[in-house]
Amino acid sequence: MRAIRFFAAAIVLLSGVARADARPPGKSDAAAFSSEITATDLRQEVGWLAAPEREGRMTGSPGAQATASWLADYFRALGLKPIGENFTLPFEFNAGERVIAEKCKLAVGNGGESVPFQVDRDFRPLAFSENGEAGSDVVFAGYGLVVPGDGQQKYDSYAGLDVKDKIVLLLRYVPEGVEPARRAQLNRYAGLRYKAMLARERGAKAVLVVTGPNSPNAGEVLPLTRDGALAGSGIPAASVSGKVADALLGPSGKMLKDLQTALDTENPHAESGFVLPKVKVQLACGIEHLKKNDGNVVALLPAAPQPSSKAILGADGNLQIEHFPEPGCVLVGAHYDHLGRGGNSSLAHAGEETAIHPGADDNASGVAWVMELAASLAQERAAHPEKFRRGVIFACWSGEELGLIGSAAFCEHPPVPLDSITAFLNADMVGRLRDNKLTLQGVGSSHAWRRLIEKRNVAAGFSLVLQDDPYLPTDTTSFYPRGIPVLNFFTGAHEDYHRPTDTAGKLDYNGLERITEFARQIILDLVQSPERPDYAKVEKSADSGGSRENLRAYLGTIPDYTTEVKGVKLSGVRGGSPAEKGGLKGGDVIVEFGAQKVANIYDYTYALDAVKIGTPVEVVVERDGQRVKLTVTPEARK
Repeated sequence: MRAIRFFAAAIVLLSGVARADARPPGKSDAAAFSSEITATDLRQEVGWLAAPEREGRMTGSPGAQATASWLADYFRALGLKPIGENFTLPFEFNAGERVIAEKCKLAVGNGGESVPFQVDRDFRPLAFSENGEAGSDVVFAGYGLVVPGDGQQKYDSYAGLDVKDKIVLLLRYVPEGVEPARRAQLNRYAGLRYKAMLARERGAKAVLVVTGPNSPNAGEVLPLTRDGALAGSGIPAASVSGKVADALLGPSGKMLKDLQTALDTENPHAESGFVLPKVKVQLACGIEHLKKNDGNVVALLPAAPQPSSKAILGADGNLQIEHFPEPGCVLVGAHYDHLGRGGNSSLAHAGEETAIHPGADDNASGVAWVMELAASLAQERAAHPEKFRRGVIFACWSGEELGLIGSAAFCEHPPVPLDSITAFLNADMVGRLRDNKLTLQGVGSSHAWRRLIEKRNVAAGFSLVLQDDPYLPTDTTSFYPRGIPVLNFFTGAHEDYHRPTDTAGKLDYNGLERITEFARQIILDLVQSPERPDYAKVEKSADSGGSRENLRAYLGTIPDYTTEVKGVKLSGVRGGSPAEKGGLKGGDVIVEFGAQKVANIYDYTYALDAVKIGTPVEVVVERDGQRVKLTVTPEARK
């Protein structure tokens, strides 16, 4: 209720919008920015954000905190109204895990003998494990999958299997011998957190996961890789080595390879689940979940007070009543965080791994876009308040690179009613305009977008690529499922993506100026319109093979998702990767992979997931109008 009262009061304020030229400098010794949208200002803003002093703006880092403070000062100088204390809406996030070795234990009892195993060598708690102890009999549950469906589509590792008060041993991944389409279906249910939940819901005390001998990284203990979530699994869960699995299966006279091989072809007669005889396990997991705080920087440009209706002279000469919309707002945002000095998401080449990733295009360009829009629209409102039937919220998100954490926190604990947000316009990587091509994503989220875009592109003159899908790997995906139409601005991937080479000097600031002005005109249409954009439902695209943890093979290709071609166009390849070793490079269009014709990214993912690790695969690409045959050797994804 407090948020609703705040919003209702703030949205009708007339006073308090400062002169739009009262803007903080981009550098401590620089002149104040212009109140207009200019390439000069954009260059300064990106330069500050991507400077070495910001150290890559990793979520929760001093560089990110300095950026948040700078952005808050910027919005304050514009006279915008703070949403949150000092323009900041804090959130807590998972910054990783640490194994507490002294609280970890695994011992396998066989009769009177109990054999201890060593943490980090023979076993390791999974990142989402609950802290605690469990001791019990052990049940082998195959791949630990439960997949809905009829007939052959259905899969249930727990059919007829009682795991209540037992410790469950299960295989990582999905059956290795299935066809690509079947693998894609199963992969959607193969996340380890999900498998642990399935076991817990059936009464299991704990879960042990082993990578079988037929799978990539066979017998290896899994790394302590975070998945970004704060919540645990509800039960202790650990990865175990092949050595531990052998100790568990030994008294039964069974071999893990034989069990897995029978399951890999979905043999209906395969032994998929049973209690391991003569074996008891004592498991203890100790994980410290490292929490940090960061914040979104959010400001409001309030709507001007409007009467509920007014009389106007119609075209027929008669008086008509024009009704004004309910006060609401247009949300304009971009994420300000990046990768710091790399990490799991880095695509750094050999020798670049620990260098600062400045993130000039991703996403200092988007933040500068927000900054210029805020200043320009503040100036417009000061001169023409009657245009602002709706307010504008400007948001700079953090935590996007960790999994849309900041924008998700905004939606979970909204400072304004979410149904008052009429639309969300986002910019993520808008600094590399090439061949005049601008991609607008999420166009299918409202029937209003195409009309507005076409109207404003008459003057802007972009070669537009319009993509309907609103389920994007950026902050729009936090809002669209909440009933909010979204529109994302994007100029495409490139070979500097997630690398230390994404520097400020490589951006096209004249192009960024044009994109910002284009967005400004669309926003002005939205704040003036008596009608809010409708919300259109779009079915989520076919799953591309599950989460990264379920994909076994690694090539190191970087698809260009903005290009509409038959095949998969690459914007680049990762340094030292199998793709680079095999001769693939940016600009190639993959049209065949092994025996699979590739028409789109889903074909490519299915084909990649079906290959055998270490076995060369023939790839056909289109390069400069010619078909080129190459050979790549997939490696196991770590």
